[in-house]
Amino acid sequence: MRIALAQVVSSTDSEDNLKLIDQYVRQAAEAGARLVVFPEAAMCRFGVPLGPVAEPLDGPWATRVRALAADAGITVIAGMFTPADDGRVRNTLLVTGGGVETSYDKIHLFDAFGFAESDTVAPGAEPVTVDIAGATIGLATCYDVRFPGLFQELAGRGASVIVLPASWGAGPGKRDQWDVLVRARALDAGAFVVACDQADPTTVGGEAGKAPTGIGASLVADPFGAVVAQLGAEPGLLVADLDLDRAGTARERTGVLANRRF
Repeated sequence: MRIALAQVVSSTDSEDNLKLIDQYVRQAAEAGARLVVFPEAAMCRFGVPLGPVAEPLDGPWATRVRALAADAGITVIAGMFTPADDGRVRNTLLVTGGGVETSYDKIHLFDAFGFAESDTVAPGAEPVTVDIAGATIGLATCYDVRFPGLFQELAGRGASVIVLPASWGAGPGKRDQWDVLVRARALDAGAFVVACDQADPTTVGGEAGKAPTGIGASLVADPFGAVVAQLGAEPGLLVADLDLDRAGTARERTGVLANRRF
C-alpha cells in the first residue's frame, strides 16, 4: 500500500489551509498514493479560540476536503474541529474519499506540560478502524500515542496500519519522545504507525508559541519498530510503500497480541 504524509504548517485561516490540502492531495495522487494523511489541526492551528472555527462534518470545510479527495481519486485523512454538545469542540479526524467516509474524535486529551486541551475540547469515546484500499486502518491523534492500550485495541480489531496525525508540542526532550513513542506503539501493536505531524512553523518564518504547533519529524514506523522513512522539520510530502504482510509476521513472531493479559 502506498501512502503519503503531508507535513504542513497550518495557519489560523481555514481557507488558506484548504489550499495547502489541495496542493498536497494532488501531489500525493500524482505519486500514486492511495491514502494521504494530514496533521491534527489541519483545519486551523492551535492557539486561537476553536469554537468559532468548528464546523459539522457536513459543513463547508469538510465538504471542500471531500470534493478534493473525490477529484483526485484518493482517500484523505485530515484533522479538523467539530462542535460538541457542551459548548466545547471535538478534535476530529475526517476520513473521506476513495469510497470511504468516517471520522474519529480524539479520545485522550492533551492535559499535560501546562496545556489543558480539555478546557475547550470534549473527548471522544470510541476507537475507530476503517477499510482503505483493502487494508484495515486504525485512527489515533497526537497525545493518544502515549496510551499503548488504544493501539493494541486497534490492532485487535484487525488494523495493520495505525494513522497518527499530530500537532506535537515543542520543548526539551519532546523530539526524542516523539520518535520513541511512535516506534514503541508500532511494536506494541505489531502494526505500521503512520505519524504525520505539523511542520515546525519557525522553518517558514513563523513563531513557536505556547500552543502545540508542531516540530515536524513525521515518520512511518514498521511493525518491528524500525523507521521506514522520516521527514525533517520543514514542510514536505513523504511517500512510503507499506508491505502489510509484515504486520502479521511481526505479531506471530513477537506474540504481542496473543500473549497480552491486560
